[in-house]
Amino acid sequence: MTRRPLALAAYALATRAAAPLAGRFLEWRTKRGKEDRERRGERFGVASLPRPNGRLVWMHGASNGETMSLLPLVDRFRAQDFRVLVTSGTIASASLMQRRLPPGAVHQYLPLDSPRFVDRFLAHWQPEVAIFAESELWPNLIMQTHRAGASLMLVNARMSERSFQRWRRAPSIIGGLLNHIDLVMAQSDPDAFRYGALGAQNVVNAGNLKFDAPPPPADAMKLAAMSAAVAGRAVWLAASTHPGEDEEIIAAHRLIASRIPDMLTIIVPRHPHRGADICEIARLEGHRAALRTRDGLPARDTEIYVADTTGELGLFFRLSPIAFIGATLVDKGGHNPIEPAKLGVAILHGPHVRNAADTYAALDREGGAIEIVDAKSIAQQVISLIGDVGPLRAMGEKAFAAVGTLAGATDRCFAAMAPFLEAKADAPERA
Repeated sequence: MTRRPLALAAYALATRAAAPLAGRFLEWRTKRGKEDRERRGERFGVASLPRPNGRLVWMHGASNGETMSLLPLVDRFRAQDFRVLVTSGTIASASLMQRRLPPGAVHQYLPLDSPRFVDRFLAHWQPEVAIFAESELWPNLIMQTHRAGASLMLVNARMSERSFQRWRRAPSIIGGLLNHIDLVMAQSDPDAFRYGALGAQNVVNAGNLKFDAPPPPADAMKLAAMSAAVAGRAVWLAASTHPGEDEEIIAAHRLIASRIPDMLTIIVPRHPHRGADICEIARLEGHRAALRTRDGLPARDTEIYVADTTGELGLFFRLSPIAFIGATLVDKGGHNPIEPAKLGVAILHGPHVRNAADTYAALDREGGAIEIVDAKSIAQQVISLIGDVGPLRAMGEKAFAAVGTLAGATDRCFAAMAPFLEAKADAPERA
């Protein structure tokens, strides 16, 4: 057995000692709308569902984007008669998985990373294979899952240059974690290099599973109602915005409306609780603003419509031919543009795109996306594109084609995982 670095052993002791405080921590989060009170036991490793019979694969993604990227793998494992457990850490992702998981796959909240909670979780679910998405490096979960005998893998693994430089200052810690991981399936060559340089022994560039995931769904009745409400109007969308971006979007709307008076700007904040504040900013700037949860559908004179809901981006991407993708004007790394591109939406983005740099580069190169830097450049692009439907349609088609050429990660992941799955095939199924 590999000896744990002192820092990881200390972490395990500290999180074990802190376990009695977990209830207070979760209550604090619950009051802020970040935890599901009815399913709080899952955060302590107490399962709310029985373990299904047969071979079980456990997959974990932090939130909406990560869990959505796992769906192609979920379908492939179900086709091979594995049962699938998907965990995540947010209420929004839990709701999304309840709607999107196929029969034979279930969702639970990830237990807090304390040894007692993790042991309880693993004793119940007993996964043969554990797959963590992107950069979920929880020390106790990794070490105890490995100790329990599951094959442990990272999929869609990414590591920013900033994180890489930080981990290089703690080589024994990251090396100790990566020694417990059987296979790292990276999103790109730079990600694969960084994991290998930090000590991962088995690394492949399998590509990004998000290119294989289906586009986000939309409720047909809601889409029909929204389409009727905005019929005859020009519409554009700012998706997953952060503080500092909403002000730019509202300023851009003023410039756009000076040329296109009937323009409707839709803002979908990354965190829905910010919706009322964004509405207030718009009103203070003299705009007629509406909040989805309070005012319902946009009226004919609504200028700025703030959608403070979760799980409805598929609806708004289908409604708007142009989408600005948030976390790119402020230095948050950029949210992924794959979903709107899959729906043929023309994409605008700021310069801060390190979290999905390859995707944005491909979209920019193929003409499916345009970089902007402020309200003025946003307005210029929206006015130009709305004013000429031919180039606008062509830009959306190029975005769709660009992400289509990057698909295939599911096949590459399964090819890389095959030896580990074969090793588990002879193990007796658990009843």
